Amino acid sequence: MVRLIMGMKGSGKTKRLIELINNAAKDEPGHVVCIEANRNMTYDIHYHIRLIDAHEYKLNSYDLYRGFISGLYAGNYDISHVFIDNLCKTVGREVDKDTEAFITWLDTFGEQNDIKFTVSISADPSALSEDMQRFM
Repeated sequence: MVRLIMGMKGSGKTKRLIELINNAAKDEPGHVVCIEANRNMTYDIHYHIRLIDAHEYKLNSYDLYRGFISGLYAGNYDISHVFIDNLCKTVGREVDKDTEAFITWLDTFGEQNDIKFTVSISADPSALSEDMQRFM
């Protein structure tokens, strides 16, 4: 239930993510949430999307992200899709084993709670492990 959008800076990830978010606003049966590093998408996405500024909540570690996403879901069981823009930039890390563990946790959490996750990461897709490439 996780889809990764990866590419180097300037490769069009955010534009693609915005298209997916706006399509989800029309097509998803539940609520759609977008967590971004800052509020750059405010005027680009549909007004029904819950836009969350990760810096406002100091989401600077994967443990904090886990707790935050769990809390979002605990407060609203109608969430059907969560978009996370520029995950590694928000956390302040490069793609590593902790990133892989977090993505695997998202996949498990999504399966258990029927939530889709779409995550963008600024990095070279060829740097991914085989396990992470299954999410591309």
